[in-house]
Amino acid sequence: MKLGYACINTILKSNGIFTNRTMRRKTFDEKGLDYVSELSLQNVKDLKTHVLWNNEHNIKLFRLSSQIFPWMEEYEYSDLKDYNEIKSLMLEIGEIATKHNQRLTMHPGPFHCLASPKEKVIKRTIIGLNKHAEQFDMMDYKPSHYNKINIHVGGAYGDKESALKRFCKNFELLGDSTKKRLVIENDDSPTEYSVKDLYEGVYKKIGTPITFDYFHHKFNTGDLTEEEALKLASTTWPKGITQCCHYSESRRKERMDESIRPQAHSDIIYEKIQTYGLDPDIVIEAKLKEQAIFKRVI
Repeated sequence: MKLGYACINTILKSNGIFTNRTMRRKTFDEKGLDYVSELSLQNVKDLKTHVLWNNEHNIKLFRLSSQIFPWMEEYEYSDLKDYNEIKSLMLEIGEIATKHNQRLTMHPGPFHCLASPKEKVIKRTIIGLNKHAEQFDMMDYKPSHYNKINIHVGGAYGDKESALKRFCKNFELLGDSTKKRLVIENDDSPTEYSVKDLYEGVYKKIGTPITFDYFHHKFNTGDLTEEEALKLASTTWPKGITQCCHYSESRRKERMDESIRPQAHSDIIYEKIQTYGLDPDIVIEAKLKEQAIFKRVI
């Protein structure tokens, strides 16, 4: 089992090393692609530092930031003035991660919504997801769910069945490299999608694996126990690809403050993660990021 964290390394960030330098739309319009290229290059340089740091500290799972390339839907990577250096660095990062058995993943933001009834949203979602896949292509990774691109279905719009059908239909519009990496995650609200919903409405239709989120399941069980949901999700992963899960705990419970939103994540984790005889890779979604891995309960 590999344990990992998402996007930000608190220790490195305190030293000015991070991978999500970005800008507002106004700045993008004013400064253009030269500035985008400068930020992207520095983000990629710092990504290499993250991957090396993770290896030094025996962390074998890491989620990349979706802001490595600011406003990436607006241009081709090859348009950037520093593209050759960026591409060379991305290839090197992929080689380092592979050499040291470090699994890299992605989790595009909630505005990537294949279930949306709006054509404009679908079009932008497809561009955005394909651009994420291109980053793994730059690393020379063979498309597979090992380097997963994780999204949510993205809303029920008052009719879960219709939304799931739209998701499956729009999935086919994605590039092959993207489709072979895409996975879906259960939601933390009963108005959205449980593991059972995703199994019946997506996996059975198009074969997309399910990322089991332990914390989300507590709010939306779909009438399955934690063990049942984890094991059902595990059956959706292709042979030879280790199941990947997300784990977090309650900030409300951690702070003993009932005013905190129930779904808010804690700083660290306090409970032993139950895997029920399975051996999944797990991204720890705690506020203290890599420190939460070091402080975990064994």
